[in-house]
Amino acid sequence: MWPVYSKELTGFFATLTGYVAGAVFLALTGLLIFVIPGQWNVLDTAQANLTTLFNAAPWLFLFLVPAVTMRMFAEERREGTLELLLSRPVSPLQVLMGKFLAALTLIALMVLPTIVYYVTIHRFAAPPGNVDSGAALGSYLGLLLLAAVYTAIGLFASTLTRNPIVAFMLAALIALLAYIGFESMAGLDIFVGHQHQVAILGIEEHYRAIRRGVVDSRDIVYFLSLIALFLHAALLTLNRGK
Repeated sequence: MWPVYSKELTGFFATLTGYVAGAVFLALTGLLIFVIPGQWNVLDTAQANLTTLFNAAPWLFLFLVPAVTMRMFAEERREGTLELLLSRPVSPLQVLMGKFLAALTLIALMVLPTIVYYVTIHRFAAPPGNVDSGAALGSYLGLLLLAAVYTAIGLFASTLTRNPIVAFMLAALIALLAYIGFESMAGLDIFVGHQHQVAILGIEEHYRAIRRGVVDSRDIVYFLSLIALFLHAALLTLNRGK
């Protein structure tokens, strides 16, 4: 698993993938938080929190995470190197987990510099330090779990096709439906009286709950279950293609 992890992570930084994804994420979140006027700008709203970052990140990740994962299996399948990789003394599960952890590491490295945003807001709050640190920590945890789900979805999509662009589009669509699909369905007339039961099937409800700073084990189990579900689906696809 670790040789696969090392190879994939090195590959991200040997090309422009890692740098471009990180630069796009940091540039867009930085502009929204500090530069572009409006309700997302902390200077305009005078609110000492990172709500803008954690509101925007799930939507940015809908495109950035599939962009990171789209080639991981699709391109290897297209070039014929996937069969070679799976024929080595390494199990499909080890290959999958190596790629999953490498992609998740890259995404975590993308998010890490945003701590500067927290430090800046913490420093310039009135009074200094008047920031809800518990909510910030919960939000970072929720964002990492969300990224892990998107990564698992992206890898699953990449195992289904030889075309990275198709993998990207499929992953983005599945992630979008998983994030807001159930929340949107809950508003339909046929679910009157059962809105909450439908909404909690989606990611957004659990992500929002973790962001409050109170970590509920049910939310953690939900995210871990989704990660396991899509990784298992990806593994089944890999085993079928051996």
